[in-house]
Amino acid sequence: MEIQTTNGITVAVQTQYLQPESGKWDGEFIFGYHIIIENGSAHTVQLLRRHWIITDADGQRREVKGEGVVGEKPILAPGQRHEYASFCNLNSEIGKMLGTFLMVRKDDESYFEVAIPEFKMAAPHRLN
Repeated sequence: MEIQTTNGITVAVQTQYLQPESGKWDGEFIFGYHIIIENGSAHTVQLLRRHWIITDADGQRREVKGEGVVGEKPILAPGQRHEYASFCNLNSEIGKMLGTFLMVRKDDESYFEVAIPEFKMAAPHRLN
């Protein structure tokens, strides 16, 4: 599990290779990821946007930007957490992701970015 804290907001990521979904199309490898966002700050915050940088083993890089996460823009009071699961497709058996969440403090409407730690994705048979 990869963990990083920015401005009191902790993001933890755990990944898994989704073998049954992978290989249905040539050159497509599917990885699931589970994210936990914990508000350790003194402010109520809301997650507004996400920005991902996804890199395959061959160096192919793509960016994904969008509103919220899996259709939600969670609000977290101090001490609260939000969890969600999603997936990523790669053109290779190994890759990595990292990114940021754009958040806003609800008390003063100030915006800030929270780092999503870099995490690696690898099909288990590639780790030997």
